Amino acid sequence: MNRQQLIEQIKTKKSFLCVGLDTDLKKIPQHLLDDEDPIFTFNKAVIDATAPYCVAYKPNLAFYEAFGIKGMVAFEKTVDYLKAHCPDHFVIADAKRGDIGNTSAMYARTFFGEYDIDALTVAPYMGEDSVSPFLTYDGKWVVLLALTSNKGSHDFQLTADAGGERLFEKVLRVSRQWGDADNMMYVVGATQGKMFSDIRRIVPDHFLLVPGVGAQGGSLHEVCRYGMTDDCGLLVNSSRGIIYASQGDDFAEAAAKAAHELQQEMAAELAAR
Repeated sequence: MNRQQLIEQIKTKKSFLCVGLDTDLKKIPQHLLDDEDPIFTFNKAVIDATAPYCVAYKPNLAFYEAFGIKGMVAFEKTVDYLKAHCPDHFVIADAKRGDIGNTSAMYARTFFGEYDIDALTVAPYMGEDSVSPFLTYDGKWVVLLALTSNKGSHDFQLTADAGGERLFEKVLRVSRQWGDADNMMYVVGATQGKMFSDIRRIVPDHFLLVPGVGAQGGSLHEVCRYGMTDDCGLLVNSSRGIIYASQGDDFAEAAAKAAHELQQEMAAELAAR
């Protein structure tokens, strides 16, 4: 999916919602555990219920790798289901890869070649040669970690050099030379509030993938106030707040309701631009 197609989906659905598929067997409805593949069964029901209200899905690899081969089979089945039944949805593999060049090339082949996923989260710490292999695939996106929503983000990301430039600002400034607004996004946590303004001064046109709304306490209104562009420029992710809205038999209906409510808030924010 290219940039213009993503923008058109946002306009059509009046939504910039990304549903995070962080499927934890300890949290899904217990009756699903009797299924042959409970992870995929849960994901399929959530996808079917929420597809009208979102433009993207983001399976987190940790929740699949934790179950070995069975987990990765469930991941592959989830990706195949999305491609077959939700071809207009943007699919992000949240894997946070990034290593020396030849290793990154294998990671890129895995997610962009084997799984044919639209986008992959990538860690920038090892520099350009660890990121550039992911940018060689036409039509695929790198989602680079910039300013995250966790407490530990303050340990390094906000540290300033002698000139006053903070580390996340250097990541943004330097990485603009590696890719562009058509193949690179940035992860910025919803809890960062007014710092979205600082980010937009450096990357005014790039899409931002924004986790942390809902369960982590981020404000959708603040994210939009400081981070939204004329093309929206945002994919706001919600995981727990949607997929675990209920642990009963009505889990899919509850997920749909939570996604719809967030979509309605997003529609209002888009209308206010």
